[in-house]
Amino acid sequence: MKKDKWSSETGFILAAAGSAVGLGNIWKFPYIAGQNGGAVFIIMYFILLLLLGVPVLLSEMAIGRKTGKNPIDACRALHRKCGFIGGFGILGAFVILSYYCIIGGWIIKYLLMYMTGGVKDNSAALFERFTTGFSPVIYGIIFTLLCTLIVIKGISGGIEKISRLFMPALFVMMIVLIIKSLSLKGGGEGVKFFLLPDFTAIESAGDFLNILVSAMGQVFFSLSLGMGTLITYGAYLDRKTSLKKAAFYISLIDFVIAVLAGLMVLPAVFAYDIVPQAGSGMVFIAMPQVFAGLTGGNLFGIIFFLLVLFAAVTSAISLFEVLISFLIERFKLKRLASSVICSAAVTAVSVPVALSFGSLSNIRIMGMDLFEFMNFLSDKLLMPLGALGISVLCGYLWGTEEVSEEAGLKKSWDKKLYRSIIRYAAPVMIAVIFITSFIGL
Repeated sequence: MKKDKWSSETGFILAAAGSAVGLGNIWKFPYIAGQNGGAVFIIMYFILLLLLGVPVLLSEMAIGRKTGKNPIDACRALHRKCGFIGGFGILGAFVILSYYCIIGGWIIKYLLMYMTGGVKDNSAALFERFTTGFSPVIYGIIFTLLCTLIVIKGISGGIEKISRLFMPALFVMMIVLIIKSLSLKGGGEGVKFFLLPDFTAIESAGDFLNILVSAMGQVFFSLSLGMGTLITYGAYLDRKTSLKKAAFYISLIDFVIAVLAGLMVLPAVFAYDIVPQAGSGMVFIAMPQVFAGLTGGNLFGIIFFLLVLFAAVTSAISLFEVLISFLIERFKLKRLASSVICSAAVTAVSVPVALSFGSLSNIRIMGMDLFEFMNFLSDKLLMPLGALGISVLCGYLWGTEEVSEEAGLKKSWDKKLYRSIIRYAAPVMIAVIFITSFIGL
């Protein structure tokens, strides 16, 4: 079976960046930055993005292009006992889709509400009524089917085409909302909250370590490292593509989107005296309050939720591709059959996850409902373990010289820097994230 390929380097970079850019960038980055010293966090995040994010991204793409295989078979091809490392990525992609498609359904629901008149009720009460009912199951299935229709078309015909359309559109819509947000009375306080360094947040070495760990976590989880996405996408790359340049641009686009999200959300939130809080639900509670107070609020609501939908779709289709590529290669299935199987499997698991806010809220695992448990399983276990495995595979088993050759790292200092990071810095940093996730540092 002839393997599909990216039609261009630009198409690959946009698709890979779209994989990284998701709901976490639109909402999570602004409040985490605000809680961790504002500009101090942003500077630390950017440094870690370059020093850690780029090398691990580079490693995953090199694994994919070298082997041309799905994550499990790719890792096994480089070391016969390392297939389980790719397994973390495939399992992680499936687990994330089980709740990500539900959030995608929420987005579609709110987009339709703004297209048909807007949100007129109390936004918190509305969100609770909606999420505790059966409707999220229906909208989650709609989102899953939308993503399935895209991935059925393949890499160049589906994922690349959508990414070429959605990523530039995402930038344009963000700029429109930023201009409006910055024009609001009191919006300047949100800018200060986000961009001006708050050194009073660092009163001890423990505070600094907390900010460092938060920044590291955001780098790894924002770029979806250790999930097999970039191994899968890398398998469709030709030899002409510069992996070094691609890794840098993907990381840079992800960072720019995160910063733009802060400038879009926080000025509006502060203008309406809404305190930033954690949680994906805040997008559906805080922003409707903002739009309700704006002239032309329905229009801005449409733009905002369309933007979030674009971000959600580009991330979700990359996760679906991880699963689909595995089925195609391991079981010799056609893309259509693999896509349908993946869609059905994700739907089967996502239904109880969607109902965990309502009729199945009494089901608890380790004290968490199903939605919380799936988040815990992906963010605290599978992704860190996958990223750690990639670092060990490339740093010690396959070898940094081989990775450097595949990635096109020709300069001596490039090779030495990559070797130091992937063998020592990255494993230590990932281990710190993994440990602190459990002890609640």
